[in-house]
Amino acid sequence: MYKDKVLLKTKAKERIRKRIRKKIRGTSERPRVYVFKSNRYIYTQVIDDDNGHILISASTSGREFKEKNKNFKNTKASQALGIILAKKLKQKKIEKIIFDRGIYPYHGRIKVLADTVRKEGIIF
Repeated sequence: MYKDKVLLKTKAKERIRKRIRKKIRGTSERPRVYVFKSNRYIYTQVIDDDNGHILISASTSGREFKEKNKNFKNTKASQALGIILAKKLKQKKIEKIIFDRGIYPYHGRIKVLADTVRKEGIIF
């Protein structure tokens, strides 16, 4: 019984991910920003799907994040991560992105991350 529930959840997550990825595709002009939440950290990757390259990555487990912040899991942490990601995007001269929320609903930490990146001047 327990294994069946886990299997159902993973299948549902795969369906959600496929449904979103059908609609979203990153290019070299507008790369895709993918967000992944683990139980402890938040990871973001800027991906060019045409070439299959990861251009930039930032996470709450990274060195530049840990120097300034102590919390890794709350909305303040995702706000600080959004600022770090926006700075890295500006350094690579990327002004427009496509936001990929993954399997997560667009509220809470994901929404704060996206709003912070928008406030820093990145268009999506």
